[in-house]
Amino acid sequence: MATTAATAANTTISGLAQQAADTAKQSATLNTDFDDFLTLLTTQLQNQDPLSPMDSTEFTNQLVQFSQVEQQINSNKKLDSLLALQLSSASNVGLGYVGMDISYTSSEMNFDGNTPVEVNYALSSAASTATLNVYDSAGKLVYSKAAPGNAGNNKITWDGTQDLGGKAAAGTYTVRINALDNEGQGITNSTAVTGRVKGIETQNGVVYVLVGERAVPISSIINAKLPENTTQAAG
Repeated sequence: MATTAATAANTTISGLAQQAADTAKQSATLNTDFDDFLTLLTTQLQNQDPLSPMDSTEFTNQLVQFSQVEQQINSNKKLDSLLALQLSSASNVGLGYVGMDISYTSSEMNFDGNTPVEVNYALSSAASTATLNVYDSAGKLVYSKAAPGNAGNNKITWDGTQDLGGKAAAGTYTVRINALDNEGQGITNSTAVTGRVKGIETQNGVVYVLVGERAVPISSIINAKLPENTTQAAG
């Protein structure tokens, strides 16, 4: 008797489709095996010696095994449905962000070549000096500027200006806040940046929103709002 078990797969659209196909194949295989088993059992019963009847233990055990496998396949079908529903629900949440301006926790930001990026950062204590540094995808420093050093939340905007002049090209940049206390020791800080969502995608069961070429997990989003021109038009 052939027995199969569902294998774990990444919860993606293609992964769910493959899981559903595997489960359907398992069900079809089980039905075929069970039909063959019944045919064999019937033949054995018809040709058994009446004076020495067959021991029923073996085919009873096989019936139990078939039942167990059938239950497992049914469980797999229900799990496939739950995973599909979960992914669909998360995708719907992600779609709600499309076209909106979001703030999200990250040191990597997308600059579209025109729209300024707002950088929010929190300092664990007041800084004697604080500097905003922006690096391109190759790790080259393209912009540096003194930043507020207040304890708690601070905000500074980068409009794409480069230290050597001209505007930075559209792309992904890394922002770092270097903050020092009165003794020259680094101050712990965290950053959040802004960007406009242009779409969504799933990776290993996690739904991400797309900001430029950046895939941002929904769990990293702090807030979202309609673009100002959309808000004005609506008013």
